[in-house]
Amino acid sequence: MEIEARRRRWALVLAIMGTVLVWLPIVAPLVLGLGMWIGRGRLLVDYLMPGELFALILAGGLLLLTAALVQRQRQLVVTLLLGGAVALLVGSQGIAVATGLASGRNEATGWRLVAVMVPYALFVAAAVGLGVLGIRMVGELRDRQAST
Repeated sequence: MEIEARRRRWALVLAIMGTVLVWLPIVAPLVLGLGMWIGRGRLLVDYLMPGELFALILAGGLLLLTAALVQRQRQLVVTLLLGGAVALLVGSQGIAVATGLASGRNEATGWRLVAVMVPYALFVAAAVGLGVLGIRMVGELRDRQAST
């Protein structure tokens, strides 16, 4: 029984740390944009920040995957969301290179911009999904810990 309680406690710590790391790159541009709006009267949001801070999303996702493995639940969903986020970001960057947007050879307009931004938007959606899943994992683990 003691081993099970330790396993759940460890999974909870991993899930909390992973959730915080996943949400940081998503929430940071919104908080900074709000600060800019209050301070300067202009709402400026760096929507590329989640991609720039992808290492945090990856680290958080790996912690959530570890928590899922420790608690023996939701491994597939975490793996699919994390793998999808990685693939979509790499795909978006690959399309940017292939279309000449990354080098500046072509202007970021029209179909080229759409081709890059659609997988990027899906990457952000996958990261948000991973963050929401992390919140649910933390809640469930806390409920289980409180009930024992």
